[in-house]
Amino acid sequence: MSKQVANLRQLHFQVADKNVASVLVELYNREIFQAGLVVVGTLAYTAWLNEHGAISVAVRTQDIDLARRQRLKLGAPVSFLSSVQATRLPFTSIPGMPSHGPSTSVKLPGREGLRVDVLAAGATLGETIQPPELDWHAQTVPYYDYLLEDSRQAAILAGGHCIPVVLPSVDRMIWHKLYSSTKRTNEPEKAEKDLIQAATLAAIIVEQGSANLSDSFHEAPKALRAATMDRIPRIHALLTQHPEARDAFGALSIDR
Repeated sequence: MSKQVANLRQLHFQVADKNVASVLVELYNREIFQAGLVVVGTLAYTAWLNEHGAISVAVRTQDIDLARRQRLKLGAPVSFLSSVQATRLPFTSIPGMPSHGPSTSVKLPGREGLRVDVLAAGATLGETIQPPELDWHAQTVPYYDYLLEDSRQAAILAGGHCIPVVLPSVDRMIWHKLYSSTKRTNEPEKAEKDLIQAATLAAIIVEQGSANLSDSFHEAPKALRAATMDRIPRIHALLTQHPEARDAFGALSIDR
């Protein structure tokens, strides 16, 4: 397997580092992904690039974002902190917000140390809830109930491993990332990253004919559709080399 992953890296597949692999392998072995925990964020994006055989600029992230839509189907509670510390990497919890509130994240030492965040569906951004089955806390994100519905089985390449995980569907990721790009007013670099990832995924599914952009758009919540319409001029600029995808966005109408 390690040799095959190395070969895939040479073919420009996205492969995360060994620390990411250690965390994902431990969570898989404890059947937490099988219970419904979903990988979101940039790791999910890179996994979908691989699943579709798409080459893009190499993406590196020092975050693992994990999300819970509803109670995980575990036979007994599992300690999230113990699970990540079982990797034998020196993870420590990060005090939450407000000051020194319950932690929703763990991190390795150093400015660039790997960080693992636990997220959940919630109407208000940044509220803290306690998933009892993880003996941990999670930070809420609006419209994650939509994002995580109809999640799919996939795999992530990391270290020398190919780890089975659960990912949000590509079309739901597109609309939620476009929405997120309009909400990161104090984080312009992250907003641009969300926008580029959404446009890239859209170009892939349109050109491969694997999904209908219009149908999934009109199934998205109104706030996500409104955010998309606000982003149309910027999306068109990003998709100048992908006219089919650009035209698909141009044909969208929020009032259909």
